[in-house]
Amino acid sequence: MSDPLGLTAQPLTVVERQRMPADVEAVRSLVERHAVEQVVVGLPLPLRGTTGPQAEKVTAFADALRRRLAVPVRLIDERLTTVQGERALVAAGATRRRRKQLIDQVAAQLILQQFLDAQRHE
Repeated sequence: MSDPLGLTAQPLTVVERQRMPADVEAVRSLVERHAVEQVVVGLPLPLRGTTGPQAEKVTAFADALRRRLAVPVRLIDERLTTVQGERALVAAGATRRRRKQLIDQVAAQLILQQFLDAQRHE
């Protein structure tokens, strides 16, 4: 989530994937509980920028969210966010086990921060 001014991304939680309906419901619950104004979903594009099978699954998930949520759902290129997150955790001295626990949350935070930064520059 971001701070109230939309300047910084803050970690909230990681939703463990189950099945599409349960995943959509988990996000819907978070949106409702935290009065979220828009949802940002990381789109896993390969380095060459084409759409692969994983990006198609994420796009389908974003479409399902759009049908269920009353707020905008935005897709943002998430290339290299996991690598950046891993580097940040290594630099912070996190053990391999701790990095494995935190990497999804840190990558999500980086995706949201990238989105917030782009919004400020528009």
